[in-house]
Amino acid sequence: MMINKSKSAFKTIAEVADELGVATHVLRFWETKFSQIKPMKTGGGRRYYRPDDVEIIKLIKSLLYNNRYTIEGAQQLIKTKGLKNLLGEEEIQKDFFEEPEKQGNELAKSEPQTTVLVRTELSKEAVEGISGAVNTLKSLKMKLTNL
Repeated sequence: MMINKSKSAFKTIAEVADELGVATHVLRFWETKFSQIKPMKTGGGRRYYRPDDVEIIKLIKSLLYNNRYTIEGAQQLIKTKGLKNLLGEEEIQKDFFEEPEKQGNELAKSEPQTTVLVRTELSKEAVEGISGAVNTLKSLKMKLTNL
């Protein structure tokens, strides 16, 4: 049964995963790779995503799946351009970004900056070829597990 929630309501990891069409383990993994994803957690570890968290995850999914950035490339793009510029200020709450990151800023001042953006462009034929290879491998795996 699907319950319609307010746009401002917090969402569980299952609700966010369902909305974005990704698995829950993917969201947990992205949380380890992108410090900008900060769901609230209960004492038992249950995650609740704010609307801003969902917008950030949508951006990350778009960078990785649609724009074909690597995780490192997406991290660098977010670091270089900033979430406000990538999302647009109207998409996020003003106070969401006002939490100072003292450690990150101190480290950034002392370490040299290296910019590495990685973006892979694939032709339609290459994507189809990769998809065919993946399907063949899945079929072979099924045959091997049935032996």
